[in-house]
Amino acid sequence: MSEIKYKRVLLKLSGEALAGEQKTGVNVETVGKICDKIKEVVDMGVQVGIVVGAGNFWRGRNGHQMKRTTADYMGIIATAMNGLALQDALEARGVPSRLQTAIEMREIAEPFIQRKAEKHLDLGRVVIFACGTGHPYFTTDTAAVLRATEINADVILLGKAIDAVYSDDPKINPNAVRYEEITYKEVLEKELKVMDITATAMCRDNNMPLLVFGIADPENIVRAVRGEKIGTRVF
Repeated sequence: MSEIKYKRVLLKLSGEALAGEQKTGVNVETVGKICDKIKEVVDMGVQVGIVVGAGNFWRGRNGHQMKRTTADYMGIIATAMNGLALQDALEARGVPSRLQTAIEMREIAEPFIQRKAEKHLDLGRVVIFACGTGHPYFTTDTAAVLRATEINADVILLGKAIDAVYSDDPKINPNAVRYEEITYKEVLEKELKVMDITATAMCRDNNMPLLVFGIADPENIVRAVRGEKIGTRVF
């Protein structure tokens, strides 16, 4: 077994991370590359939970002419599609997995049950948590913190399009400061766009560490669980 820093992790993936260069939908090759690395960390003895977003299919803000609850529920349902794609790719690689949803979809997934999720993790199965918190007005970032807390994860691994936390958008501001470490208090005070405010405050209040890194290189998932210095540590 390779040396690992974390025994149980919650990996947060955006929907866009599954879309690849096509930006929308599911890119099978991209999902496969991510799942190759998930398999690698599972083989290292790491227990993995995943929360996935749905931005590759739908964003609530796109439905501005709809009721907010309607638009949000559409996004919630779309996360289950991404969850199924991840489950299929993992099992094609021989990685046992379970898809759990916050909204009942018993023909395709288990309902989220905290004790059952922990049992799956203990048995070496990857657990994919879909449908966010099951409620509108809450992001999948908030769902990631909630699930990480419920399963007693050691850390949240936040794979993003950007490779770390910056003081500003580095694509727009070349003078943006890159942080190797930063506190949740600083994130909130500086209004840095790491996660939404609710998710950030939940992490702070539950002493849940967060590692932000670029998911464009899926190898970063392996580097993260080994404790290599990548991205930004938020605590």
